[in-house]
Amino acid sequence: MKSEKGEEKGPSSAYADPIYRISRLASSARKPLSVSPDTKLEEAVTHMLTNDFSQLPVMTSGRDVKGVITWASIGSRLAVGKNCSVARELMEQHLEIRSDAPFFSAIGIIAEHQYVLVRGHDQKITGIVTASDLSLQFQQLAEPFLLLGEIENHVRRVISQRFSPAELESAKDPSDTKRVVTSVADLTYGEYIRLLENQERWDKLNITVDRKTCMGKFESVRKIRNDVMHFDPDGIPEKDLMTLRDFARFLQRLQLIDVINV
Repeated sequence: MKSEKGEEKGPSSAYADPIYRISRLASSARKPLSVSPDTKLEEAVTHMLTNDFSQLPVMTSGRDVKGVITWASIGSRLAVGKNCSVARELMEQHLEIRSDAPFFSAIGIIAEHQYVLVRGHDQKITGIVTASDLSLQFQQLAEPFLLLGEIENHVRRVISQRFSPAELESAKDPSDTKRVVTSVADLTYGEYIRLLENQERWDKLNITVDRKTCMGKFESVRKIRNDVMHFDPDGIPEKDLMTLRDFARFLQRLQLIDVINV
C-alpha cells in the first residue's frame, strides 16, 4: 500500500507478525536471576526461597548456561546421600528455546519440565518462562472467550424458556431472508438484543431489574464481543474484561436466586 506521497507503507506493527511467539510473554524478556557453578548450596537455596523460584539457572555469562538447579535436582541428590555443597553438583541439563519460537512450541517443554529458558537473537538468555507464566497467559487468552460463552448461554437459557419459535423468528435481521430461525441457537447476539429491547417482550421475562440498564450492559458486551472475535493481537483492555466479568457475575446471581428459573 502507498501513502498519499507515493511511499510504500508496511503493515500495522500489531499485525506485522501474525505468529504468537514466546517473546510475547513478559517473562521471556525479564533477565533471570542466576548463580555461578561455584555458588554455595545455601546461597542458591536462599535465592530460590526468597524469590519463590522453582528453578535457578547456573551460568558463567549472559550467554553461557551450564545447567539449572531445581528443587527436584536438590532433593534427589540429598535423598540418596550425595554430599553436594555447590551449584555444579546440584544442576541438571537445562532446556531452552529461541525467543522467536512459536508460543505453542514451548508448551510441551514447560508442561514436562516446568520451565524453559529463552535465548534472544544476540544469543543471550533473555528470560525464563515457567508453568505459572504459561497458566497466566492461557487465562488471559481464554478468559474473554469463556466469559462470552457463559454470558451467551445464560441469555439463551432465559430466552428459550419464554419465547415461541415465531417470536424468535421475529427478532431475526430483516435483511437476512434466507436464514430460518427455529430455536434460540439460530439467533445472533445482536438479535438477542433486538428481541429484548422491546418492552412487551422484556416483561415476559418477569425479572424485576431495570430494562434500560440491562440493555445498556447487553450492548456493551456486544461491542466487546466484536473486538474479541476480531482477534486483536493486543487482546482487550482490562476495563472491557472487567465489564465481562461483572455481567457474568450478575447473570450468575440471577440464576442463583432463581430469578431466571421457570
